[in-house]
Amino acid sequence: MKASYALDYETIFQYAPVGMCISVNRVIQSANEALASMFGYATAALEGQSFQVLYPTMAEFLRTGDRIIPIMNVKGRYSDERIMRRANGELFWCHVSGRALDPQEALGAGVWTFEDVSEKRPVTAELTPREREIAALLVEGKTSKVIARETDLSPRTVEMHRAKLMRKFAASTSSELVHKLVGVSR
Repeated sequence: MKASYALDYETIFQYAPVGMCISVNRVIQSANEALASMFGYATAALEGQSFQVLYPTMAEFLRTGDRIIPIMNVKGRYSDERIMRRANGELFWCHVSGRALDPQEALGAGVWTFEDVSEKRPVTAELTPREREIAALLVEGKTSKVIARETDLSPRTVEMHRAKLMRKFAASTSSELVHKLVGVSR
């Protein structure tokens, strides 16, 4: 027996099991309840806000935007895991995916989803903004050379940040560091 349901896209958007929003130039136009709840805001409080309110620092917001643009220009979509900030200041790991409505405008109108992955990957050490950025890229499996190119740092500087991360997470190898960053105990 097949039930017939009228498609109501607003209801689908509002009740989606992941945080979702529509944005234009990194400003939230509409957000669903899952997104507002995840970040600790009222839904209406997010509308008209820059994505910057979801980032730990302005510098991370700007660097992430700079990293997203070339990828969106080529693929029309972007996805990564990064540390984000709730309204109460708590930091957490979040899987973020987005797609431009017009592939010619990377950060123009787009649809973005956010999934809290902090249960699988808790934030356990105090990290600087740059360490958070490098940690996120290490988790993606990127090498120091690739991270250096993407962040406009020297490979030596990336190695210095990796060494600091290894000390903070008490990791003796890079592999162990990545396992600890993703919340896998060895």
